[in-house]
Amino acid sequence: MSYTSRHAADVPDDLLVAAREWAADDPDPVTRDELLAIVAAAEGAVLRRDEGATKGGDPAAVADLADRFTGLLQFGTAGLRGALGAGPHRMNRAVVIRAAAGLVAHLREASDSPFVVIGRDARHNSDAFALDTAAVVVAAGGRAAVLPEPLPTPVLAFAIRHLGADAGVMVTASHNPPQDNGYKVYLGTGSQIVPPSDAQIAEQISRVTSVASVPRAESGWQVLGDEVLEAYLDAVAGVVAPDSPRDLQVLHTSLHGVGDATVRRAFERAGFAAPATVATQAAPDPDFPTVAFPNPEEDGALDEALATARATSPDLVIANDPDADRCAVAVPDAGADGGWRLLRGDEVGALLASHLIMRGIPEGGRMANSIVSSRLLGAMCRQSGVAHEDTLTGFKWIARVDDLHYGYEEALGYCVAPDLVRDKDGVSAALLIAELAAILKAEERTLLDVLDDLHRQLGVHDTDAFSIRVDDLADIDVVMVRLRQTPPTEIAGSAVTSAEDLAEGAGGLPPTDGLRYLLDDASRIIVRPSGTEPKLKVYLEAIEPVAGDDDLLPARGRAAERLTRVRAAMESLTAL
Repeated sequence: MSYTSRHAADVPDDLLVAAREWAADDPDPVTRDELLAIVAAAEGAVLRRDEGATKGGDPAAVADLADRFTGLLQFGTAGLRGALGAGPHRMNRAVVIRAAAGLVAHLREASDSPFVVIGRDARHNSDAFALDTAAVVVAAGGRAAVLPEPLPTPVLAFAIRHLGADAGVMVTASHNPPQDNGYKVYLGTGSQIVPPSDAQIAEQISRVTSVASVPRAESGWQVLGDEVLEAYLDAVAGVVAPDSPRDLQVLHTSLHGVGDATVRRAFERAGFAAPATVATQAAPDPDFPTVAFPNPEEDGALDEALATARATSPDLVIANDPDADRCAVAVPDAGADGGWRLLRGDEVGALLASHLIMRGIPEGGRMANSIVSSRLLGAMCRQSGVAHEDTLTGFKWIARVDDLHYGYEEALGYCVAPDLVRDKDGVSAALLIAELAAILKAEERTLLDVLDDLHRQLGVHDTDAFSIRVDDLADIDVVMVRLRQTPPTEIAGSAVTSAEDLAEGAGGLPPTDGLRYLLDDASRIIVRPSGTEPKLKVYLEAIEPVAGDDDLLPARGRAAERLTRVRAAMESLTAL
């Protein structure tokens, strides 16, 4: 077995110098040794078992080193998110300490002693990143309170306002693959950061010359007890009416994340039976051994849950992503393969909205959804006389809608109680959809019946989406530039009646990188780069009127056929 490089490769001297300087400044011996090993391989000091040392740097190591030093991992409106590993373009303790220092410097512009509450999931290094953040806050003269164990992101979002903190940090990569981690920042409103705060924090981070220059306390932060979680459970239990039906059997999976115990306790506190669990996925496991991607939206992610459902016949399957801020729902459906159907995020969003509208919206209450979500919620609000607003993608925008009563995005994110958690919350959403399902069960109806009613009244709103994953982010720019320079005039045989560049602030929205097309058959397409993963996302919607009860199934067929044609056309237009 040879340990030599495949081909000799030169490595720029400045890259080697930068790598050695970063390694010398890295407080983590694991990532420091990792980086030095890559430097050695790139430089050519690679050993053979049989021949001793040989010269000739490994080109793969050179490329790896160059990628790790493409710049400091960018701090944006999602905070930080990226692959774990050594170097400035990875998630590691050195990058997190710099980020914490930048955040505290930003907070100190308003307060000499900022109060930061810190939470974490159960991913690799989440505990270390949380404690490093606390150490930086305390050393800078601030107060830091750390949640006592890995807990869902909505618990952290709740804790910020509950404790009166100036900011919150959640160490999580949400639904990303196991090799990633992230650093999500909230300000004192309990909402995720938005411009210009992200740029201001990024500017402060850029001023950190080294990790060694950042003071870190060895103690002095508070480790919270159970009081915050108990307050959160009491609060979310109140999202369901005290006298509504509770007869419902739920099967729940946390997908190896941190939601299992919190969801079970929330259901019990609200008067439901504790959900049954998918045993192989209940305990937190940062390697996510039973799923390729721990995202309930991904094909195959709920295979084990649905197999369990077929064996046990619950009324409902509920899944959370690993940090439990998202919620997926599957329902019995005799017409679906295997007898169960996973509802799209837009379908769950409409069901929750329908339930809240039926319960009554307070005077001045407003509903909102992201522009990539279905237009059905807007139609429901117009029909019911409820104020409605479209926002940019992400709960950092949805949560800031004035007088928000309910907001959702198609990616399984729902804010059903913004007075409690001003962010998406997969636990409270699970409770509310369970309440609706229990009410319908008592009436011998189902969630699918409600969707049928909505489509009969407002037309079939059928949605679809696909993503193009890339290894090089420049490939996304190639596609976006091509579409901007040569915009389509027709798609799948339908004329493009409106082509909007969202970077220009279309419709009064803040500028964002994206394109929106409306077709003469009422189809809508939005193309945008993901803000959290290396992929380009394409969102599709077709609306088909329903001419009476007998036309519901044909109308769904027409909408589905149209979506199929539009998707094929967009796959061609966005091909690399």
